[in-house]
Amino acid sequence: MRTRNTFILIITAFALAILAGCGSSSNKIKVLAGSELKDLEPMLDQIRKETGISLEMEYIGTLDGAEELMAGADVDLAWFSHGKYITLLQGPQGRLVAQEKIMLSPVILGVKQSKAQDWGWVDNPNLTWRDIAEKASNGELRYAMTNPASSNSGFTSLVGVAAALSGSADALTIEDIDNEALQAFFKGQVLTAGSSGWLAESYVREQDKLDGIINYESVLLQLDESGQLREPLYLVYPQEGIITADYPLMLINGDKREDYEKLVEYLRSPEFQKELMERTLRRPVIPQVQLSSKFPDQLLVELPFPNSLEVIDQLIFAYLDEQRIPSHAIFVLDVSGSMEGSRLDDLKNALTNLTGLDTSLTGRFARFRNRERITMLAFSNDVQDLQTFEIDDQTSQSVSMQGVRNYVESLEADGGTAIFTALDFAYQLAAEAHKQDPERYYSIVLMSDGENTDGISEGQFLAAYQNLPEEIRAIKTFTILFGRADRDTMESIAETTGGRMFDAQSESLNIIFKQIRGYQ
Repeated sequence: MRTRNTFILIITAFALAILAGCGSSSNKIKVLAGSELKDLEPMLDQIRKETGISLEMEYIGTLDGAEELMAGADVDLAWFSHGKYITLLQGPQGRLVAQEKIMLSPVILGVKQSKAQDWGWVDNPNLTWRDIAEKASNGELRYAMTNPASSNSGFTSLVGVAAALSGSADALTIEDIDNEALQAFFKGQVLTAGSSGWLAESYVREQDKLDGIINYESVLLQLDESGQLREPLYLVYPQEGIITADYPLMLINGDKREDYEKLVEYLRSPEFQKELMERTLRRPVIPQVQLSSKFPDQLLVELPFPNSLEVIDQLIFAYLDEQRIPSHAIFVLDVSGSMEGSRLDDLKNALTNLTGLDTSLTGRFARFRNRERITMLAFSNDVQDLQTFEIDDQTSQSVSMQGVRNYVESLEADGGTAIFTALDFAYQLAAEAHKQDPERYYSIVLMSDGENTDGISEGQFLAAYQNLPEEIRAIKTFTILFGRADRDTMESIAETTGGRMFDAQSESLNIIFKQIRGYQ
């Protein structure tokens, strides 16, 4: 009898284990998340153990994420550094069911300690954004900041600076935008990026040429702790205030409300908030957790966020078309024989979309902009054709945009693949352009679908590259891995020049070219 009872208990326990396993799989939650939240990955297992909820994170940029949500993305939650733009974009009939702030990180300026001391900024309660703009305008302050059209830290910076320079205590209106003051401020932005993480890495590489960086407070504190800086950063909190990222966890799928509430309760618990602060250097969102001594003893004055999409669009478009340093982007395009057919069609479609034909949310901000100079350089077994366009009107019907489209449509595939001959030519071209117009922001995009088969070798290119003047070697090449291109080669080019490789073997060329626009 005892044996039979034991057997029943074992079977019951086994059945319960199976049921528990089934229950845990039903608690998987799909989360559309900002790329800056990757630093939470070491904590996901802990969250699962404490709540029974497994978070499946899909990382994406804020604007791309907003676009996916509007298009009906199959996700349960959204988690970005800000929810305000998404809330405005979707309106009262949108998909957002609920949201709760999880952690805090103001977007601020970090400047080298010696510069802050020389300028009288250390412990100066009267320092203003106009003081900062003055240093940027006269060339004393050269800083890094992400592109507001691609990254939320840059977007938050733009909104905060515009609000501060407007002189108004109310939410920003179009009439309040001080274009002249913003233009002065952005004269100092000499390094841009499409993501906060890449910007921080680039600052480390180029710290000797830069005076500061605008980013999340957490990123700046992490930089100081990393041991990679030759000079510590002094964190600046101007008198008028800043805008703080509050990382709201947003419920999209109402059927998951019970799991959502359980998750929020745990994420906002004092124990988790304390650990979150220690691990990520973001501030706790609840008053029960005492702020770590790693944070400056600074009262955060919060600037009002715009309450209109029209104002936000105007801010971003004015930044791209009028305020930022104008750019010169050189596109080095493989039109070898292997590109014939669908590959060349995909390339043509991606490039023509940048001429204003892509009217999506991300497409509107990624298109070629006023004052921008675009050089198209096609190559196969040698440089085949090149043409430079001055974008004087960003509308799709403009003469310059039509000129780009005509060039792209004329591309034909034939011949071998002289990657390094074409890239060397692009740097020579950039050197000549820089001599004539040194105030522009230069970048190179290299797209190839194969290995180098013609022209100079990688070693010959590197030898020529190392002999270039320092300011030309500083021009970054952003490589696109496409078709059967060699990953090692494309990664090596990006790493050597300080650029970044984008993988069009797993994403469409259309998406990749839009992402690259954040780095130009």
